[in-house]
Order: sequence, then C-alpha cells, then structure tokens
Amino acid sequence: MNIKKNKKLLSIYGLLAVIGLSALALTACGGGDGADGSPGANGPGAGGMPPPPVVAVAVQPEDIDVEVTYAGRVRGLREVQVRARVGGILEERLYVEGQYVERGADLFRIEREPYEIALRAAEADLANARAAAGQAAREWRRISGLHEQNAVSDRERDRAQAEDELAQARVALAEAQVEEARLNLGYTLVKAPVAGPTGLESLPEGSLIERGALLTTIVQQDPVQVRFALPERDAVTHRAARRAMADPDGEYRYPVRLILPDGSEYEHEGVVDFTDSTVDARTGSVQARALFDNPDGDLVPGQFVRVRLSLQELKDVFPVPPPAITQGREGPRVFVVKDDDTVEARTVRLGPVVTGKQVVLAGLEAGDRIVVSGLVNLHPGMTVSPQIQEGE
Repeated sequence: MNIKKNKKLLSIYGLLAVIGLSALALTACGGGDGADGSPGANGPGAGGMPPPPVVAVAVQPEDIDVEVTYAGRVRGLREVQVRARVGGILEERLYVEGQYVERGADLFRIEREPYEIALRAAEADLANARAAAGQAAREWRRISGLHEQNAVSDRERDRAQAEDELAQARVALAEAQVEEARLNLGYTLVKAPVAGPTGLESLPEGSLIERGALLTTIVQQDPVQVRFALPERDAVTHRAARRAMADPDGEYRYPVRLILPDGSEYEHEGVVDFTDSTVDARTGSVQARALFDNPDGDLVPGQFVRVRLSLQELKDVFPVPPPAITQGREGPRVFVVKDDDTVEARTVRLGPVVTGKQVVLAGLEAGDRIVVSGLVNLHPGMTVSPQIQEGE
C-alpha cells in the first residue's frame, strides 16, 4: 500500500514540475523592453496591450490681441434743452419736428410787440438821462468857474459836482436798460444752440409761456458718445483712458471698435476719452465713455451696442485647446508627443483665454505636438499611438 501511495505522489510532483517548466519557457519567449529582459512598463507591448491612442495637435506661435467686450448705449454728444429766455405768447414754430437743424437756425418766434415797446421806453429814458446829464455838466462848469472867483461857497460847488456825477450814473444805467431791452427783443426769436436733430415741441403755438419754459430738445449726433461700465479690475483700460483725457494732442488715443445690434462692426473707429474717478459701490464698476464719428447718422441715441477694446497684444504665443492643460506638481503642464511616440510632461506659463483658446506664454516650441484627448492615466515616458488633428 505504501509503495503504491508513494508512486502516486511521485506522479503528481512530476506533473507539477512539467507545468512550472512550461510557464518559465513561455516567460522567456515573451521577452521585454527592460535591460533584464522583463516587460517594459512603457513599451509598445507592455502587458501584451497596444499603446493607448491619443489625439494630438501641432501648435505654432501666433500674435494675438487680447480683447474684451462691454455692453453700452449710444447717447448724443450733447443733449441740449431749448428754453424760452423771455415770456409771452408762442406765435410760431419755424422748424419741422425731427428735422436736422444747423447751429443758429431759427426755431420759434415769441410775440415781439411788448419787447419793442420796452425797448422804445428804455431809449426814451436814455435820452432823458443824457439831457439831464448835459444840464448837470453845464451847471458844474458854471459853478466851478464862480468858485474859482470866490463867488460861490464850497457847498454849492460840491452840490453841483455831485449832481453832475449822478447824472452821468443815470446815463450809464439807462444805457444798460436799453441793452437789456434790445437783448430781450432778440430773445423773442429762439435759435438752435447746437446742430442736430430736433425733438417734438413741448408747447403748441399760441401758448402763453414763461421765461425758462422748455420748448424742445436738440441732440448733437455727430460725434456720438457710448457709455459703458468697466469692471473695477480692468486697470489697464482705466490708465489708458486717463492718459487720453490728459492728452489733448491725441498721442495716447485708446482706440475701440463698436459692434452694432445686428452683429456687424461699425466702420468708424472710436476712442475712449473718459473714465470715472470713483467705483460704483453697488455694481463694482466704473463708468466710461467712448466717442465715435457719426457722419451718416447710423448710430441713434438710445441704441444698444457693444464696445470692443483691445487690452494688449501678445507676440509669439501659443493658443491651445483648454483640455490640453493639466495640473502637475510644478504647476500647469501639457503632454508633448516626442518623435519616438513617447510623451513628455512640459510645464507651461499660462496667459488669458482668448476666443475659447488658452494662451500659453512660455513652455512650448513651434511644431510641438500636444495631447488634447486621451489624457486619462497618461504619464511621462509612456508610449502612445498619436492621431494628429489638423486645423486647430
């Protein structure tokens, strides 16, 4: 029994030895990428699996304008209220409502008769004052001559001198009243203080108006201003606008472009000429203004537009798809596919995001192939199967 049992055990041990030798033979035949013949962790056949596929993009340096867009609203350069400077009956409107008028054009006529009468009365007072002044002057010359001959007292001489001076003052006052009456008569014809389209009349013809009554408005539309709000953080724009405000010769003009409501770009370039000196505590923004020429009247006050500003120009930078950026121990990085199809982790310095692309300021070279897809479980030195995309 023992002999049979021992023979059975020897058979089992022999079978296990054969299986072990076969496994060693298979391992030796498989080979590896390492120096000791073991399978390489980064080799194309690691673990018997093919290299993982990735999508890569070849990058080239570009010059990029960093632009920002703000919502704004068009206003006339000046919105002037035309008011009556004298009271009376509004006799006639001399313009067509909404019509463009030149500066100095006649707009309204207020009744003239009361002011013509006032002017004639002031002229009569002036003539009376001049006659009295002539008499006082003659009296002063006569009294002063007699005083030199000791024929009259000092008191009489002083009285005659005072009468002469008072008469001259009355003449000056009468002359001022004549000028005022003449000016009021001229104000009965209301003229346009600026050039631009007119608004609706506020009071109809035949109305009795008082001095200061609003008659209409005129909006100067060439050029126009666009008001918009700058975030507090946009210090570059604030500084540029302040330099433009302090420079009347235009050396520091800060150009801007205008996007119309239909999405098209306005043909005339504008300039930022003002930013407020305080930050609105409610919105955290700063009010700013840009001026645009409007010779054809394409920009209408009240119109909603967008203002596009160029903050800075970046030279020889690399715009890359944002998914290509990962975070490493030393900061932002990208994976670059080398010529032997292994990947290298490259630390980069990032700039702003422009038109959906992340700008890389440093860390890349022209022609680098960066991985944009298939980054999961990717690590430096790994061999990959890259698919190069064009047109990125």
